[in-house]
Amino acid sequence: MVSLAISQSKPIDLQPKDTVPKTQEYGLRVGVDLSKILRARLNENYTGLELVGDYRFKQNLYLAAELGTEKITIQENLYNFTTSGSYLKAGVDFNIYENWFGMNNLIHVGGRYAFSTFSNTLNNYQIFSTNRYFENEQFAFGSDIAEEFSGLNASWIEAVIGTKVELFSNVYLGASVRLGILITNSESDRFPNLWIPGFNKVTDDSKFGGSYNYSITYFIPLYKKKKEVKVKEKTTIEK
Repeated sequence: MVSLAISQSKPIDLQPKDTVPKTQEYGLRVGVDLSKILRARLNENYTGLELVGDYRFKQNLYLAAELGTEKITIQENLYNFTTSGSYLKAGVDFNIYENWFGMNNLIHVGGRYAFSTFSNTLNNYQIFSTNRYFENEQFAFGSDIAEEFSGLNASWIEAVIGTKVELFSNVYLGASVRLGILITNSESDRFPNLWIPGFNKVTDDSKFGGSYNYSITYFIPLYKKKKEVKVKEKTTIEK
């Protein structure tokens, strides 16, 4: 009698490794905030420009910054004022979106430290009085002589959530919303800071403020790095 035995104990790898290395582009993305340009077109009392940029530091980590200038004139019931100045924001964005290979879209969360220098000009004001001896007037006359308060500054930190979508090769459309909290706020004793460039409106008894932007940016590739791949457990079958 002849017996024949065949056995196979070598495991079979059901997830063979891809021998083609996958790389990702790293570089600088620069552009402009479209919302401020549009706002300046629609509001004659506002001018503003913001340059935006980020640098891909790691696979999902970006160094980011915004540099801007704003000037706005606001009419309130008792007074009219103009605020003019510039600001710088710097921080990081972390991409939480898992792209398919070859895609570079972002859904990012991050933070910024921001600093602004500016001046306020009180263009005119009226005085509210409960004793109104004058007729057909709600407020007493104050002054039409403009008074400038310069050398003002403020700093704040802000949380950022946003997205960047590649429209076509290396061109991205982005949007973000920001919630800021004031750290410092240097202001005049005669006139408070009611609006801060980059921070927007300052409300009474609150250090919080909100802002947003819509950006168009261009990505400048500088170099490539191998894509970091998550290690997965192999599935094997023994026979």
